[in-house]
Amino acid sequence: MSEMTPSTTGARADTRGAWQALHVFYAANPQPLLVQCVRPLIAGLTADGLLAGHFFINYWLEGPHVRLRLRPATPEAETEVRRRAEEAVAAFLEARPALYEVDSGFLNEFYNTLFDIEFPEGDRAAFMGPDGRMNLRPNNSYSREPYEPEYGKYGGPAGVELAEWHFARSSDLVIDALHRMNLHLRTVLLGTSAQLMMVMAGVFLPDREELAGYLDRYYEFWHQAFPGTGFIGSEEYDRTYGQTAPGLGRRFAAVRGALASGESGRLPAFLAGWADHCHELRERAQALAVAGDLVFRSWDGTRDERVTDPAEALPLLLSPYMHMTNNRLHVTIRDEAYLAHLLGRVLREGESEGQGEGEGGGEVPADGGAVTA
Repeated sequence: MSEMTPSTTGARADTRGAWQALHVFYAANPQPLLVQCVRPLIAGLTADGLLAGHFFINYWLEGPHVRLRLRPATPEAETEVRRRAEEAVAAFLEARPALYEVDSGFLNEFYNTLFDIEFPEGDRAAFMGPDGRMNLRPNNSYSREPYEPEYGKYGGPAGVELAEWHFARSSDLVIDALHRMNLHLRTVLLGTSAQLMMVMAGVFLPDREELAGYLDRYYEFWHQAFPGTGFIGSEEYDRTYGQTAPGLGRRFAAVRGALASGESGRLPAFLAGWADHCHELRERAQALAVAGDLVFRSWDGTRDERVTDPAEALPLLLSPYMHMTNNRLHVTIRDEAYLAHLLGRVLREGESEGQGEGEGGGEVPADGGAVTA
């Protein structure tokens, strides 16, 4: 939410430019856009000292699009950053336009279902056509939009500052994975997502019982977010469990063992770097909580709540952190709920089979950790 007023104190905040948001409407898999356009754009701006922050998310409102956020290093760099970003996006859309149109068929119905759930009242009019359905922006187009941080979700101005730092690392990790890995294969995509979830959740919540309970609640949250749609499954998830659980359980145990021992070098390189980042992220979040700098919006949206206990603050932050990394990977909410269900169950069943905290020694395999759905 954006009800809170961001802080303008601090020398660093005074010297940076204002965040820019460019929404690129692209009704296709965003991998080419991210790898062939966004990746070199960010690399060039960074090399020239023009960026102080960057990240992207995928979104569906008014049609599938990538929301690219760039923070110029200085106010003087704002015009150049905007120019180079728009030129890069325009050139990409001309060279490789998306051919699919979301004006009919399943995706249009799916997006309108999301629209009905997330905008039951209030702000619907701004995004709704005369027929009562969600507006669709032109495919292969882009527009400058205001950047509206979700202060209530991430803990106020200090929490948003931390989230933006983390989002840059998450975005870089995902774009690099899209460049190097076969994430167009569903099993590889889900395996990669599962391992990143294992690491981040395992760092934030190292206690097995607490972690298993969190993963169950995470699944239930998504299950309850789509009532009556059949979108988030339960029985069908259990039907695929048997063929996936043994390998996933061994891998989760090995990941947790490496994290518990402080030996992130036992993890594959992309997971080891992620683990180190998640440890630093956890430490920073914990310090903000202890200092009284995290202020969240209540679930009913009526009040602000200052959270000073790290045991309460860390799960509040873990959920959007983990979800947005999956969002960047282009993992669907359905698949994300499925993975949380699987991970929670293998964790509980591993415990019942006597798999202790210290088990799972040795290196974690460097393959994609494919997951079947």
